[in-house]
Amino acid sequence: MNSLFAYSKSYQYVFALLFLIPLIGISQYTDVINSNRPGVSVSAYAVGKNVVQAEMGLFYEQRDHTILNTESNIWGTDVSLRYGLLFERLELNYEGTFQDQKITFLNFDLEGKRRDFSRNRLGLKYLIYDPFKNPEANKPNLYSWRANHKFQFKNLLPAVSLYGGANFVLGDNPFYIGEPTISYRGMIATQSRLTPRFVLITNTAYDRISTDDPELSYTISLSHAFRNPKWSVFVEHQGIDSDRYSDVLIRGGIAHLLKENLQFDFNMGASLKNTPTRIFFGIGGSYRMDFHKDSLKPIEDQEADQNGGAIDKKAMKKKKKDKKSKGSGAEDVNLGPSKKQLKKLKKAEKKKKKESSEIDF
Repeated sequence: MNSLFAYSKSYQYVFALLFLIPLIGISQYTDVINSNRPGVSVSAYAVGKNVVQAEMGLFYEQRDHTILNTESNIWGTDVSLRYGLLFERLELNYEGTFQDQKITFLNFDLEGKRRDFSRNRLGLKYLIYDPFKNPEANKPNLYSWRANHKFQFKNLLPAVSLYGGANFVLGDNPFYIGEPTISYRGMIATQSRLTPRFVLITNTAYDRISTDDPELSYTISLSHAFRNPKWSVFVEHQGIDSDRYSDVLIRGGIAHLLKENLQFDFNMGASLKNTPTRIFFGIGGSYRMDFHKDSLKPIEDQEADQNGGAIDKKAMKKKKKDKKSKGSGAEDVNLGPSKKQLKKLKKAEKKKKKESSEIDF
């Protein structure tokens, strides 16, 4: 099996550079669309219960193989349909890529065409660990802007999700000749919010399990949100290793949030090897239909620290003392002078009359 890491030192430098580039954060359910586009990496978080999300795009690729001496022009479309199933942490996901490849065999001056699904899979993703689950441990610092925006080592602790799914090869697919109709895929996805503007996502997948050519792959994605949060950019590195196909890819792109439920994006990338050489770009968008409703929890089922924390035994006694010291609550109503105030006013008035009646010689 060809090794992913058997490429030249220059490629290793490119790979290392990805870790030095500043890299957007995604929480569980949000009021704003949360898309996996324009990259191929998958977020650790689900879209949220009863949220339906469609992510679609068009792409073009130029692919040349120096050993086989072939040239290919590829047009295609990819789609991802995501649904928050049963509860917040679980997501049902369909991913499909349909492409039309025109291939020229230069040695024989022949042309051929391949047209079918290069990706057709259905799976479930479940969030098993969320470092932001406890809001008390992640409260912002109200006295320091810098403390909230600087990098902290605790931010490296990622959210983790597990993915399990199946690939489907229907009919005589020219991209997967002789493969079984169903094969399987497993993946671990992590997501670390390094700062409020920077996020690191990693995917490690073992694909096409139960076929003669299983595939191991990894993806590292670094994203950054601009000062205007409607704009964001990303850079992504992907490695693929199997007996059927191995490659090292790098891609980047930009996304713009047009509305809270609509996003447009652009991406481009290339391979770091020449067997084959790949150059590609694409445009797309994501749209969300939100049917999410917060579930109500009976008060007897809630924990003591929810909804403001546990109740102190002496809480009511303290309130009574405060009530005496602070007044009855009618201080803002003008009820006229009290008896003591009236006596003082009478004395002051008598004194004033007495002084005014004395004769000054």
